[in-house]
Amino acid sequence: MVITLAGTAGCGADKEGKGLSKGKTTGTVRTGATTAAAKTAAAAKPPRRPVTCKRVRAPRARRSERLPAPTTRLDAGATWRVNVTTSCGPLTITLDVKRAPKTTSSFASLARLAFYDGLTFHRVVRGDLIQGGDPRGDGTGGPGYKTVEAPPGNLHYTRGVVAMAKQEIEDPGTAGSQFFIVTGPDAQLNPDYALVGRVTSGMDTVDRIAVLPTDPNTDRPTQPVVIDAMRVVQVK
Repeated sequence: MVITLAGTAGCGADKEGKGLSKGKTTGTVRTGATTAAAKTAAAAKPPRRPVTCKRVRAPRARRSERLPAPTTRLDAGATWRVNVTTSCGPLTITLDVKRAPKTTSSFASLARLAFYDGLTFHRVVRGDLIQGGDPRGDGTGGPGYKTVEAPPGNLHYTRGVVAMAKQEIEDPGTAGSQFFIVTGPDAQLNPDYALVGRVTSGMDTVDRIAVLPTDPNTDRPTQPVVIDAMRVVQVK
């Protein structure tokens, strides 16, 4: 249950802001100097700690499930979101029900069954994507069924897009439980991977996962990233 990406991953860093320019003297305080009031405010405000991923133990691998494929569909007239909590922070996926009714209904069904709770993001491809949702934790597991729904022909796998992973030999749009989130500007994939939706909140969480050190042979993060829970919410 893997996807193969071509091209090299790029990385960069934001430049630090320049310091204050020198100013003219006004009374006894120079422009850019710290006033007594500013010192008091700074002392009262504790320094903000950088947000990091929590250190957690890797969960035990589960057997692939034998779940039946869902037979009901989500209401396409409503907005559906999946709130995800992880050991690296929260994120929200807004499901693209109109363009992918079968895939989103399956994804939501698995979330409602708590299928994803306790699973991991088992693969991080630097500059391209993060992948999770495998009960075995090694890229070979699934829910016990497959859905097939051809993705939109104009779909581009750009930053924040969520789609389903599949084996290379499987038909376009084949999906089990494994999904990926695009972390780079454009993964430059053919429209072969079933659409789920897009991350609409919490890309900072995705970015924290995306830069974790990995095993160069498996792309597995050396620090486990656990999905604590997924909860489906109907907005309207």
